[in-house]
Amino acid sequence: MGQDQVRRNGGRRALIIGGSMSGLLVGLMLRARGWEAEIFERVESELAGRGAGIVAQPALIDTLASLRLDTRELGVAVTIRQIVDAEGRVADRIECPQILTAWERVFRVLRDAFPPTHYHRGKGLLGFTQDDRAVVAHLSDGTSVTGDLLIGADGLRSTVRRLCAPELVPLYAGYVAWRALIAEDAFPPAVHRELFSVMTFCLPPGEQFLGYPVAGPDNDLRPGHRRYNVVWYRPADEARELPALLTDERGILHPISIPPPLIRRAAVADMRAAAERLLGPQLRAVARLMDEPILQPIYDLESDRMVFGRAAIIGDAAFVARPHVAAGVSKAAEDAAALAAALDATDDVAAALRRFEARRLPVNARIIERARHLGAYLQATQTAEERARSERHGIPAAVLAETAVLDFLQA
Repeated sequence: MGQDQVRRNGGRRALIIGGSMSGLLVGLMLRARGWEAEIFERVESELAGRGAGIVAQPALIDTLASLRLDTRELGVAVTIRQIVDAEGRVADRIECPQILTAWERVFRVLRDAFPPTHYHRGKGLLGFTQDDRAVVAHLSDGTSVTGDLLIGADGLRSTVRRLCAPELVPLYAGYVAWRALIAEDAFPPAVHRELFSVMTFCLPPGEQFLGYPVAGPDNDLRPGHRRYNVVWYRPADEARELPALLTDERGILHPISIPPPLIRRAAVADMRAAAERLLGPQLRAVARLMDEPILQPIYDLESDRMVFGRAAIIGDAAFVARPHVAAGVSKAAEDAAALAAALDATDDVAAALRRFEARRLPVNARIIERARHLGAYLQATQTAEERARSERHGIPAAVLAETAVLDFLQA
């Protein structure tokens, strides 16, 4: 695709950088409104099999329905939450109906709906130029492409954000998450009966262990073929503990995150030893099944701008919230919907982008603030204000009622 290939048949063209959830959501929404949407994904291989469970929030389900995508069997329906103490006793239970799914399940729904000829793998963004009529993206394969606007949907490490606002960088939150997806058929029968159908928390001092069922490989929802998503939040100070966790067996320090196969065996052994000391017996059994865990340092990212002329950033390229609100994909869906609606209302792209930014900046800022409140008690270090947040949001009843619930946005 060369620079001379511009808006065919007089249609408007969006250049979308990033082929994950945000890029697919905005691409599908713009196509539904008559736009030509081209997605450029720097990774050559198909994005699939990522080890993450997600909550299918109502905003995401509504967005998929608006695109006429099949939302049946999107995930596992769970109605009960419980807290298990260090002795294995159920300390509290509440009713909280939600659909729990896996990243790859939602990704597959979106990816299959997007025309493959307009999804370009192995094409990263090197830079772009713009004027009052168009934007030109220069890609890693040596080609350039022209469009009416450029959308950065390229996540935490966003190239578009770095080019437009290099001062906006992720800030480490003071704790990490150990994550794993465990096959349902690996569960001991007694542990399966007690845990698998509910969302379960365990709260060692200053920590949070969380588990719930999600779809299995190839989006399999049949009983016995599903998986159990485990997330264990543990404090790690930025000066000493985080660098040690991000250093591999060869002594190489990995910035931001470390690939799972490179995590030091000693670090995994320390995590498992902590599980034996801190978790209830049924959750210790689950921790023993975390064969190749993922280590995820937790970051905050809050942007004061989402629009830069004819370029915009959405989803995690603009705002990264700590996972406790479970708003990542629903936030991306609502960013995409707001951007598409603003562009639909006028032919003036720059004005539409300003309208989109004015609508989404305050909502995303509220999500970031809420996530910080919910996660304050997990931090390795705390300010006086964060200690006050911990006293309010870190108590077991609050963790049970507030985690992954977005009611605060309607308050």
